[in-house]
Amino acid sequence: MDRLQAMTYLVRVVETGSFSAAARQLNVGQPAVSKAVALLEQRLGVRLLLRSTHGLTPTEAGLRYVEAATRALEEADAAERAARGSGAGLGGRLRISAPTTFARQNIIPHLGRFLSAHPALELEIVLDDRRVDLVAEGIDMCLRVGPMEDTSLIARQIARGRRSVIATPAYFDRAGRPGTPGDLERHEALIYTQGRGTAWTFRQGTRDCPVTLRGRLRLSAAEGIRAATLADLGLTIASDWMFAPELESGRVMRVLEDWTLPPIDLWAVFPAARLTSAKARAFTEFVSSLLATS
Repeated sequence: MDRLQAMTYLVRVVETGSFSAAARQLNVGQPAVSKAVALLEQRLGVRLLLRSTHGLTPTEAGLRYVEAATRALEEADAAERAARGSGAGLGGRLRISAPTTFARQNIIPHLGRFLSAHPALELEIVLDDRRVDLVAEGIDMCLRVGPMEDTSLIARQIARGRRSVIATPAYFDRAGRPGTPGDLERHEALIYTQGRGTAWTFRQGTRDCPVTLRGRLRLSAAEGIRAATLADLGLTIASDWMFAPELESGRVMRVLEDWTLPPIDLWAVFPAARLTSAKARAFTEFVSSLLATS
């Protein structure tokens, strides 16, 4: 039995949750995958997977082995790239999780450059605003926007963005343009329930001005905030990243620009149980360079 091949099969089975899904991704027959995992278990003398009507679950020994196997496969890939020379680029699969709106606006339109630089790399991006479990969902690297609250994860701040009060010119024509932060309390605010809520503090020099936003429309997804704002339904406090194309085109506008709001951070987050792969580091640097030049 080819040990690296068996490792590859097992890792893909754990990532996909089934022998059949792993076989489809690997473009081999399901019996070959099942046999390779069974022989691996026989060789090691331990059960790696628990099989039930609900699917496959790695045992404790299986989780430890998959973590070590993932590192071994990464090192094998790195050794092959080194032998071929630096121009060979990255290979294999990279699974990324990212907030839907942020990725759609700021990352996906530019992915051609990254994929062209690494033609042997397969990239999967899970678009989700949830705080996903990186290990359980097989995520190599996650982009998170906002405060970093989970200290059990490995995280690196890669960008800091501006927050602004944003709405369409049509909304301001109808409701009036606020001249001070206090004026916002008389406006129709669009509230993002997954964000910081309704209480904000504006700063001008050494002066702080706390404000509580009021609004009848609350939305749980950033895509909803975008849609409602672009439909002239109200104003919102959001990162400039969320409305980058519309701010450039003038479809939306900032107000109260002589006041500042707390900035928003972008983090690259990695599973604490794994070594950070070269692929994940390369994608992190790519995103960092995108935002540095945007």
